[in-house]
Formats: sequence, C-alpha cells, structure tokens
Amino acid sequence: MTSEPAARVALIIEDDADVRQLLVMTLGMNGFTTIEAGSGREGVALVRGRRPDLVTLDLNLPDIDGVEVCRQIRPLTDAYIIMITARQDEIDRLIGLEIGADDFVVKPFSPREVGARVNAMFRRPRNAASAEPQQAGTVDAAPVGSPAAVVTPAPEPVEGLLVHGPIEIDAEGRIAMLDGAELPLTRIEFDLLATLVSGPRRVWQRETLLAKIWGDGWVNDQHLVEVHIRNLRKKLNEDTKAPRFIRTVRGVGYRMIPPSAD
Repeated sequence: MTSEPAARVALIIEDDADVRQLLVMTLGMNGFTTIEAGSGREGVALVRGRRPDLVTLDLNLPDIDGVEVCRQIRPLTDAYIIMITARQDEIDRLIGLEIGADDFVVKPFSPREVGARVNAMFRRPRNAASAEPQQAGTVDAAPVGSPAAVVTPAPEPVEGLLVHGPIEIDAEGRIAMLDGAELPLTRIEFDLLATLVSGPRRVWQRETLLAKIWGDGWVNDQHLVEVHIRNLRKKLNEDTKAPRFIRTVRGVGYRMIPPSAD
C-alpha cells in the first residue's frame, strides 16, 4: 500500500492574529500544514526545529525586524520565503530580496494572489534530490485581475554539467563553481546562472526569465530579475563597469559574455 505524500509545511511569522488566521486559511486551502509564530525569535526557533517548506514573514514584528529574521533564517533553510509588509517603500523590497527572500507581498493582499504566487514558486524544484515529479502543466488559481485560472507549462529543467570559462555548474547536484571554488548562491541565483549559461549566446529577456524561474503571471515584477542579477554579479565578483560574465542588453535583458572576452 502506497503511503500518502507528506504535506508541505508553512511557517507563518506574523504578530497580527487576523492576518495570521487569513494566511492559515489561504495556505491550508493550498495543501499546506501550517505552524504559527507571533514573534521573530519564535519564528527563528521554529525554522530550526520544524524545517518548513515555506515561510511567510511579516516585516514589522514586535521584537526583531523581519529583515533581520530573514537574515538569520536564510542560512538555516532552503524554504521559500515571502516577506509581507504594510510599507510600500521600494527599499524594503530590495533589502528583503538581497538577503534571500523569494518574494514580497504588500498588505492588504488578496488570498488568491498569495496562493497563485506560492504555487508558482513550488513549480521550481527545491533541489535535485527532493524535487517531486511535475506534470506537463499545472492549473493555478488566477492572479488578481485575471478572468480565469491559467494552465502554465512546467519550466524545462537545466540538466548536466555546464561550463562557461571558469564557471562550472552541476545542474543535478545544484552546485556552481567559480575558479574551482563553490559559489554560495541562493536557489534563485543558482537557477538564474544555470539558465543564462545553458544558452550563453542567447539574449534572455526579463519576461522569459520571470516565466522560466518564477513561473507564469509575474510579468509585472521585472525588478525581481534585476535585483537577483545584481546579487549574482556580486557573488561572481563582477566589476559593474567592466563585467566579466553577465552583460546587460539595454531594454531587453541579459546574456553571457563569451569566455574569450575575459
């Protein structure tokens, strides 16, 4: 007799009881078992003890700022992290993404939007060892403003060993090396680099990268690509004025610089 697959676990770090309950309902409807924390310290402890698959993290917590909580838990887990805030400031979004958050949701938010974004995240395998088989297409809740649910093809995985000058990428083991040293990449940074290197002569449009790595319905979030590319460049020790690996094609996207140009 085949046992049922274990439910994914979502940790909700939120001090507002009403918002917390809304997220419990939303994530429960999307197949998650939920655990809750009302403070940052409690949330960090639960990440250590419960190993969640998803973390929703309020930016304004009563004890530790959400940015600092994200900074503390990112080295502990490869869970997807969604930061939630009532503040509209772009700087909050950039800081959160730079320290390892995967997405940002501003209050008041739509439960359907949160569900759709979470589903899009989980279409990307967390890692090669734990990735679950994906169907050819997935039907998701429609993003806000969409007339109906959409069918999104699962992105084609990057496979094998990819080499681009001093960069080596083991796609199956999810290891990226530069000059023989392993790069400390986040999940999204790894996916971006592997995608760019898989088609080194191609100019990758921002919209294409969003659809491939984040999933469908993200065309209005091109800043996500820009921020993560910037973080990736830092880890590649790029000189922004004279890049060694990733070239910006103005108004379009990005492509790899041929190794012979080093």
